[in-house]
Amino acid sequence: MTEQEKKDIARQARQAAVELLASAGLRRGDVFGVGCSSSEIVGGRIGHDSSMEAAAAVYEGVAPVLAERGVWLAAQCCEHLNRALILERAAAAAYGWEEVCVVPRPHAGGSWATTCWRHFEQPVAVEAIRAHAGIDIGGTLIGMHLRPVAVPVRLSLDHIGRAILLCARTRPKLIGGERAKYTEED
Repeated sequence: MTEQEKKDIARQARQAAVELLASAGLRRGDVFGVGCSSSEIVGGRIGHDSSMEAAAAVYEGVAPVLAERGVWLAAQCCEHLNRALILERAAAAAYGWEEVCVVPRPHAGGSWATTCWRHFEQPVAVEAIRAHAGIDIGGTLIGMHLRPVAVPVRLSLDHIGRAILLCARTRPKLIGGERAKYTEED
């Protein structure tokens, strides 16, 4: 992977995070899930061509944007770890998510989760979360870790590297039927 390719991936990841944050209206302490197939980013097949360089470029683009806003990053592992998530211990504690015992590696957890594990101050793994918004880079099925109700978000870009990019924000459930009002406006 060339230096220019790494820069392009970081720029695309940053842009995606900025745009989704703007759409989702996240607040300090909310959780932003990211599933990332580094294999797909470099033009390989998910689960077969893991790239620590591509994962590091995504981290370089996404992590600072979230940190600036006080939003927690949750990194989804690959299917070999049952799509567990890596996040800061403080985030898991704040939401009451139970820690499980595993350390991701590039071919058991994925390059993305491994990269986040190595960068986080106190990384832990948990089996499931309910994130407020999420980015799926390369078909990693991050939707299983979003709060109901997930709302698809179209960004100005639809790929990071060679991987398809899908994004979603969440909103509270609408309840109450035809007489209900959902805003303060009359």
